[in-house]
Amino acid sequence: MKKAILAVTFLFTFAMLLSGCGSGGASKTSAGKEKIVIGYFPNINHVPAMVAKDKGFYQQQLGDGTTIEYKTFAEGGSFMTALKTGEIDAGLVGPAPAMNNYTTGADVKIIAGASTGGTVVLARKGVSIDSVEDFAGKTFITPGVGCTHDVQYETYLEEAGITSERIGGTMKHLTGQPAQYAAMLKSGKIDIAVAPEPWAAVIEKQTGAEVVIGWDEVAYGETLPASVMVTSGKMIKENPETVQKIIDAHKQAVKFINEHPEEAQQITIKDIKETTKQELESDVVKLAWERIGFTYEVDEKTIQEFSDSSYALKFLKDKPDFKALIDKTFIN
Repeated sequence: MKKAILAVTFLFTFAMLLSGCGSGGASKTSAGKEKIVIGYFPNINHVPAMVAKDKGFYQQQLGDGTTIEYKTFAEGGSFMTALKTGEIDAGLVGPAPAMNNYTTGADVKIIAGASTGGTVVLARKGVSIDSVEDFAGKTFITPGVGCTHDVQYETYLEEAGITSERIGGTMKHLTGQPAQYAAMLKSGKIDIAVAPEPWAAVIEKQTGAEVVIGWDEVAYGETLPASVMVTSGKMIKENPETVQKIIDAHKQAVKFINEHPEEAQQITIKDIKETTKQELESDVVKLAWERIGFTYEVDEKTIQEFSDSSYALKFLKDKPDFKALIDKTFIN
């Protein structure tokens, strides 16, 4: 089957007033310190945020005069809402939510990459998938409609004419938190799980599900950023030095992950347990790690190709141009 080819600090005077109504810039705590809120998801594509948090890289870069807070999200829609309302200042999200919101006028900028790979498609034990045609009529789950993993999966199948009911096809689509996928497969509620790591490795071990589309086979699996660092254009304009420090901490984290993978894996296990109350086994994390790369670089060409697929699949109403979405000033 042909494979689919294809983020001195500027404190602005009314921060305290505006932080409650979505200023999108750094706010102040009651003690008068600046506060920066970083968002991320509890999955392995977001390890740079977990490592930067654990090793204190954000605090080192931003200094003791800044309070760092963290907020986790289950899917991209709620993350983007938090960014737009100023609940968070920057963080890691899949490229699809950033692109989808940008096309509807959201003030979002991709300022760095974070990871690649990590999207795996699994079939429930007992469900036979011998060819691409066997996906027709099946019920699949992704973290959200039009999320990065959803677009990758549907792009892969669209070449063979298999589409979801959303656009006139036969595949039934559900959404939910990846930590719940194993139980949903066991109960027979879903046939196919499109899972980010480490949940794909968890599903394999707990349910006996079979990998039917590998991370390097799914559309854009090897080239698309699986997560990106984003912030708002307002934040860049009003607090450029703060944004630079956030990116410097992010780059430290990526370097640490690549130089100390075993310690980074233990940090991941601890952080995910704190967030989801599920403790991942070391062998599961090691398996997931093999399907992911960590980099702060951003491939603009792949992001544009990916967005063209989002448009073709009708996740986007208009064919977008993302030249102004990506700002590589800070990673360079």
